[in-house]
Amino acid sequence: MDTILATEGLTKEFLGFTAVGDVSLNVRRGSIHGLIGPNGAGKTTCFNLLTKFLQPTHGTIRFDGRDITRMKPAEVARLGLVRSFQISAVFPHLTVLENVRVALQRARGRSFDFWRSDKVLGQYDARARALLEDVGLGSHSHLLAGELPYGRKRALEIATTLALDPVMLLLDEPTAGMAHEDVDRVVALVRRVAQGRTVLMVEHNLRVVEGLCDTITVLTRGRVLAEGDYASVSRNPEVVAAYLGTDPAMSGAQAHG
Repeated sequence: MDTILATEGLTKEFLGFTAVGDVSLNVRRGSIHGLIGPNGAGKTTCFNLLTKFLQPTHGTIRFDGRDITRMKPAEVARLGLVRSFQISAVFPHLTVLENVRVALQRARGRSFDFWRSDKVLGQYDARARALLEDVGLGSHSHLLAGELPYGRKRALEIATTLALDPVMLLLDEPTAGMAHEDVDRVVALVRRVAQGRTVLMVEHNLRVVEGLCDTITVLTRGRVLAEGDYASVSRNPEVVAAYLGTDPAMSGAQAHG
């Protein structure tokens, strides 16, 4: 299989505590790969290592054939490895349209476009509006981002992430805190944006994982516990045991993993 992202022996220690230990991860190009596990399993730390917000204590990371282990976050983003955050990251005092336009300006390397005229900045509007339509925010373009409900902010963040034309998209709990209708909307959105891209996602909603992910890696205590498709992972006794007491959906015949 064509692997786009691979880690070997990936480890992160904090003052003797191992948050991520000896993780080997292989993500197939064009797949949706889920990273799941109980609270404190090391999922977000792993994301921070992959996108270089943290440097590993040991191990290597390769993306699209290149060793990115010691690169900086901006460098890997320019290579096409782009992430969202667990806490929605938008500019609350800019409009929805302006948030996406900022991302488009950055993607084109126009660092000083903030000082240009409205006429110059307007060249980004058509693409920004198209991205907003893609995430269901076309009618919200004039609102301040800070006025959006939480689920809509997550959709806006995905739109700004897409503005960077990612080769691979890392989504950190894209449906966290959402109402049911927002979850369904984001699931459809992730499925749509995954066309022609690779997606690695951390997600606590296991029904979302079941519906979206081709491959699932289960972490517990910073280490890989199991990996495979949904059917095999959800029936793994160790996975079920790891979730007992933290997610009742994992127990018995309803186990989802």
